[in-house]
Amino acid sequence: MKYIFVTGGVVSSLGKGVASASLGALLRARGYKVTAVKIDPYINIDAGTMRPYEHGEVFVTASGAETDLDIGNYERFLDLDIPQGSNITTGQVYQEVIRKERAGDYLSQTVQVIPHVTDEIKRRIRAAGETAGAEIVLIEVGGTVGDIESLPFLEAIRQFKFDEGDENVLYLHLTLVPYLGTSNEFKTKPTQHSVAELRSVGISPDIVMVRSKEKLPPEITRKIAAFTSVRENRVFSSFDVSHVYEVPLALEEQGLGKVVEDLLGLERIHPNLGVWQNAVRTIKQPAREVTIAIAGKYTAMPDAYLSLMESLTHAGIANDARVNIQWVNAEDLADPSVTNEDVQAQLAAADGILVPGGFGIRGIEGKIRAAQYARESGTPYLGICLGMQIAVIEYARHKAGLTGANSAEFDEYAPHKVIDLMPEQLEVAGMGGTMRLGDWPMDLREGTTIAELYGVPQGGTVRERHRHRFEVNPAYTRQLQDAGLVISGVTPGVAGRGAGLVETIEIPEHPYFVALQAHPEFKSRPMRPSPPFAGFIKAALNAQQHSTLDS
Repeated sequence: MKYIFVTGGVVSSLGKGVASASLGALLRARGYKVTAVKIDPYINIDAGTMRPYEHGEVFVTASGAETDLDIGNYERFLDLDIPQGSNITTGQVYQEVIRKERAGDYLSQTVQVIPHVTDEIKRRIRAAGETAGAEIVLIEVGGTVGDIESLPFLEAIRQFKFDEGDENVLYLHLTLVPYLGTSNEFKTKPTQHSVAELRSVGISPDIVMVRSKEKLPPEITRKIAAFTSVRENRVFSSFDVSHVYEVPLALEEQGLGKVVEDLLGLERIHPNLGVWQNAVRTIKQPAREVTIAIAGKYTAMPDAYLSLMESLTHAGIANDARVNIQWVNAEDLADPSVTNEDVQAQLAAADGILVPGGFGIRGIEGKIRAAQYARESGTPYLGICLGMQIAVIEYARHKAGLTGANSAEFDEYAPHKVIDLMPEQLEVAGMGGTMRLGDWPMDLREGTTIAELYGVPQGGTVRERHRHRFEVNPAYTRQLQDAGLVISGVTPGVAGRGAGLVETIEIPEHPYFVALQAHPEFKSRPMRPSPPFAGFIKAALNAQQHSTLDS
């Protein structure tokens, strides 16, 4: 296997994940078997219990791992399911080292960072590549060079060149060149210091990639090459573009793919970049535009909904349309002083309404009002995970006559807990990794909208990823169906319940009212958009057209 290590310097959030994923896309476009690993230096075992406002969304893999959002970038750019062991954290590494020490695996040895911790890090990186059957493994080291948390990981990746040979290991360092408007110049000093910091731990970068607002002029590239001892043709500019799907094209145009082929002794292959060219064309020159209101509570931190936004982009590409997002703070809608007319005023301009997943009571009543407006006004609605539970609560209250219906998560004493914990969850005490996670099957009902969307009009089983603890209470499904709600998908045979747990619902007389317990956004790709999202955008475009004709 070949290994490409991506490190970052100067500041965090430079876009190492997008840079790594873009390089992976260029290698995939050349036909290589590629996988990606994200190293996170925090002590948490995984990202599952971290605040979305601090860390962005939690991405769930097919196997049920709760990971950093960069794993989602890798899956979208590489069009692959990334294995569970591809998100490595300090917590995982030390937990395993301590387990081995207690089991006597290091008997008589003094357990130290070198070699025991670094060996465990290297073992996990190699295992991730072997599990994926990869020819090339991309490894992104989170954090910034110079952080104390990253030092064991940097030492481990330093050792790789000695273990695997120069021709099988490549170091790419991403850094920042700020532009000072007062002096009208790019400043390279931060990059020089960052590369020096990396060299101080024994790693000399083979490639330097520079983040900047604009493409660097040749004289600045030459200066960086001279002061970092990296050849000029190996200094690449990662400048601001209108959309992340332009990044692979911009880097290929500068020759990144060819340089990597030369450094790793790979055969020169012309890449097929049609997917990215088509995506960028549609994003920049769409035939139509559509506005989607997202009623959520993390609206100040869009990264909390990263996969959701990307899925809307993919659905837009499939419908040759640009998707404009209107953020609606659900807490504002929940304010008792906000009238129904106020809700209508906030949502009337949207061609579709989406209520995303989430946890906790904050903003719940606002989300319920958004779902009610969508149902009553005929505005296309897509509910994701909590968004489905919200739709069930709203329907139970206003159509099924279940006054006070709620979720046990929000009101333990509600008279009708239409959303509740299942018996197997009642005894769960821990928080991390204890939900219904990963790929689960859904049996779709014949003749429903959701079955049509997934291409199984006669009914069939599909799989989507999940991340939730509460379910639609089976005790209320008959009353909901009698009131007109269609349960269009169930989990087959869960815990011997026969019909299984509710997976999807819809309202047949509505232009598009579909909601899923699953998170289909986790499987959406630019080249393979999620069916519920593609159908949602199509319905929103149709609603927009009818509205225009009516006016």
